[in-house]
Amino acid sequence: MATGQVTLAHALMSTETPDPFSILDIRVYYEDTDTGGVVFYANYLKFFERGRTEWLRRLGVNQTELAQQEKRMFVVKQAEVQYRKPARLDDLIRVHSAITRVSGASVDFLQSAYLDQDLLCESTIQICCVNTDTLRPSAIPPALRTLLEKVQTPSCKLPANSR
Repeated sequence: MATGQVTLAHALMSTETPDPFSILDIRVYYEDTDTGGVVFYANYLKFFERGRTEWLRRLGVNQTELAQQEKRMFVVKQAEVQYRKPARLDDLIRVHSAITRVSGASVDFLQSAYLDQDLLCESTIQICCVNTDTLRPSAIPPALRTLLEKVQTPSCKLPANSR
């Protein structure tokens, strides 16, 4: 059995219920800002990527092993982003992530970035599971799909930034 499967199996056997959403704090550095000193708009997509990746890691999903042993990886298929307010150098923003839908080969996320109680940016992002050799859509491995379904919140409204 592949190491990634053992990790997923362990996560599935856990008596703890996984959190239905994830929070990741990210500090804004110079490299994240434009010449006006505010976060460059495309960097929110990077912050959301980190939010999804770190949540999967906390759930016990090793994406490197998934790619090497299961020949599966995730790619962004669609992203819709709405910008509300800017973040600036040295701000500590909080990225909220939740899964709103899991299907055979894709996962929909609702993600938001906050500074204190202020909503900065929100996004719906669909990721697709693909075969690493062909880059064609492929079914999410059953154990991983079961895990993702455990944390899915279809009618999700992310909580306001909580500390």
